[in-house]
Amino acid sequence: MSSSASPAVTEDFGALLDECMGVGNAFEGTVISGAIVRIDGDFAVIDVGLKSEGRVPLKEFATAGRAAEIKAGDTVDVFIERYEDRNGEVVLSREKAKREEAWTQLEKAFQDNQRVNGIIFGRVKGGFTVDLSGAVAFLPGSQVDIRPVRDIGPLMGSPQPFQILKMDRSRGNIVVSRRAVLEETRAEQRSELIENLKEGQILEGVVKNITDYGAFVDLGGVDGLLHVTDIAWKRINHPSEALHIGQTVKVQVIRFNSETQRISLGIKQLDADPWEGVEAKYPNGARYVGRVTNITDYGAFVELEAGVEGLVHVSEMSWTKKNVHPGKIVSTSQEVEVMVLDVDPQKRRISLGLKQCMANPWESFVEKFPAGTEVEGEVKNITEFGLFVGLPGDIDGMVHLSDISWDMPGEQAIAEFKKGDMVKAKILDVDVEKERISLGIKQLSSDPYKDAISSIKKGDIVTCTVTQIT
Repeated sequence: MSSSASPAVTEDFGALLDECMGVGNAFEGTVISGAIVRIDGDFAVIDVGLKSEGRVPLKEFATAGRAAEIKAGDTVDVFIERYEDRNGEVVLSREKAKREEAWTQLEKAFQDNQRVNGIIFGRVKGGFTVDLSGAVAFLPGSQVDIRPVRDIGPLMGSPQPFQILKMDRSRGNIVVSRRAVLEETRAEQRSELIENLKEGQILEGVVKNITDYGAFVDLGGVDGLLHVTDIAWKRINHPSEALHIGQTVKVQVIRFNSETQRISLGIKQLDADPWEGVEAKYPNGARYVGRVTNITDYGAFVELEAGVEGLVHVSEMSWTKKNVHPGKIVSTSQEVEVMVLDVDPQKRRISLGLKQCMANPWESFVEKFPAGTEVEGEVKNITEFGLFVGLPGDIDGMVHLSDISWDMPGEQAIAEFKKGDMVKAKILDVDVEKERISLGIKQLSSDPYKDAISSIKKGDIVTCTVTQIT
């Protein structure tokens, strides 16, 4: 009898086993909610309502950069990998549950072209890894920002919006972009900014690029040009003297072309124009101490105050140093005393004089050496029309050919001299205004013709020699 009952029992047991296995298989590969029964070391013991409990490592509950924050009694979603293992326990996974949930949501976001939030948590070759609420995505280095980012540290560990570029669930691949989000936001900001932009408006921006002629400022979606002449009222040779890339600056819109969408910006316009009332502030003839800011072939620029400069022309630099480069007389950053010669507010020009603040050597000379005085000096130069003689006060006087000798023609007399000779001469005339001193060598002795004539009277018989027949 026992032998006849055995097949029935076996069949019943097999059916029951198939039924149980069917129930188990129905749960495998699904996500189900369960309650945390207790924390056992590094594991959370979870009851999902099946015949046994399952264990999930605590690290699977951790988020990017943060430890697991769960406790007994919490309800969590888990993925059932196997109905039971060799120990009779349900095999559960929190990571796979999050991944399944995340993938479903991400696929919908990808289809709807919606942004997703994620956290950059690691570096890999060519880019970074991003946690998208359980699913791990790849962020290429070129997709981090609109501009290259030197230090990504401040972006890591904090929630960021991303755009999904492509995804493949079968391979588990997701590629995201933070740059696409920034560009879209930038386009929205640009449109709003352009729509509301007005000349005279004061905005805040970030210096994006610096060139020789100015700086480009990012106003939040649109760039404006800050020309070097509009950075400050004072002279700036290069924008880098006042600005650096990444600097936040306050600017004023000074010109805006709505058709070309070109924006001209200014910083100096935020301050009062120092040239207002400059004519009354710097009257002609007044003296001031200024700083040499620039030296050119034709003169030197002197800053009287921030934003107000004047030009000392090379002809107004020295009484005596003619045809000398201004750099031989003054140097950049040197403080000098100058006199205001002329002010043109319309052209924003001030003419200054350096030599006018020094004693005029021609006036000093004529006071000390009036006409008729005998002087001695070195022959500095010889020309076809006379000798130039160095005199006290670093000035020169000229002996004309006709004033060299009583006896010889000028061309013959001048041949008797060479550079460096010390000569004596009499001062014939001093023209302070024209800065000229006329000297005479022959005037050191009396005129032989006058002497001869003075000894002859009418009726005297004289003996003469014929010197020329015309």
